[in-house]
Amino acid sequence: MKNKAFGKTGLEVPSIIFGSSMLGNLYETFPYERKLEVLQTIFQHIPKPVVIDSAGKYGAGLALETLGNCLRDMGIADGDVIISNKLGWARAPLTTPEPTFEPGVWFGLEHDAVQDISYDGILRCWEQGVELLGGDYTTQLVSVHDPDEYLDAATSDEVRKRHFDDVLGAYTALNELRDKGYVRAVGIGAKNWQVIQDIESQVNLDWVMLANAYTLYTHPPDLVQFLDDLYEKQIAIVNAAVFNAGFLVGGDYFDYRKLNPDDPEDQEKFKWRERFFAVCDAQQIKPVEACMQFGKSHPGIVALALNTSKPHRVKENVDMVEHDLPPTFWRALQDAGLLDHNHPHY
Repeated sequence: MKNKAFGKTGLEVPSIIFGSSMLGNLYETFPYERKLEVLQTIFQHIPKPVVIDSAGKYGAGLALETLGNCLRDMGIADGDVIISNKLGWARAPLTTPEPTFEPGVWFGLEHDAVQDISYDGILRCWEQGVELLGGDYTTQLVSVHDPDEYLDAATSDEVRKRHFDDVLGAYTALNELRDKGYVRAVGIGAKNWQVIQDIESQVNLDWVMLANAYTLYTHPPDLVQFLDDLYEKQIAIVNAAVFNAGFLVGGDYFDYRKLNPDDPEDQEKFKWRERFFAVCDAQQIKPVEACMQFGKSHPGIVALALNTSKPHRVKENVDMVEHDLPPTFWRALQDAGLLDHNHPHY
């Protein structure tokens, strides 16, 4: 696996960026030894510098805290890891039986988290992130965490405008951090790519992270055009959630919503997946591999963001990203009506 230029930032990154939500006990409480083993395996199979994507929201800061502890226990030098911290949530005291910020999602936590998006708020989040990492590791990539969700929470057009101003204020602070040399690159990550487009038109970004946007199932022409524009501007693109939150490889959730087999619109998605699985089976291609390969197909995409809580999955993911699929597979998808014949990248 060769490292690629991360846009115009001067950084080089491998083709896989690993998420760290499991370090924050996403969906279950993982023992420290398991978390350490996952990270050790990542560093065994990914060329340095390894990129780890984290966030203050992940386990109310537990992921950042655990990441710093694991890196120290592994003896990893600061120059051998690039840490991405998505900012906008700050650790707070836990005063209820379970955290309030995402009930039923995070387990075994001793803290809560509160949203803090503004010029001053994002600086507080960044300072807390540096503290949680323990002082030995720098945060080179920063972004605002899910600004689309913050905007969607607005109860009126007037409130949405205020929220958008908060987001712009947060980016003013992040750009100042970059200009002063405290961070290397400023980006954005969101599930709604049109919000990324709106913000990018007003903010000097170095990179973007898409989620549930450019996948085998979803790749509208206007999104492809936006990716072309980003590529021309040398803004690095990281593609996340290439399985539409697991649905394309057999899960029950599509973009984090559980599908209803009795709903006509959802039935179309199930039918699409059945045809997709049939083509993969006939071509002897794993659906997960097909999704990864398509997910990296646009020339502007420098890396896929992947998550795993199982050490053995690390090498499997590396192998599947590295192995290109034959043209006959893509033609079979087109013949089955699963991929537009005019789609420019695959």
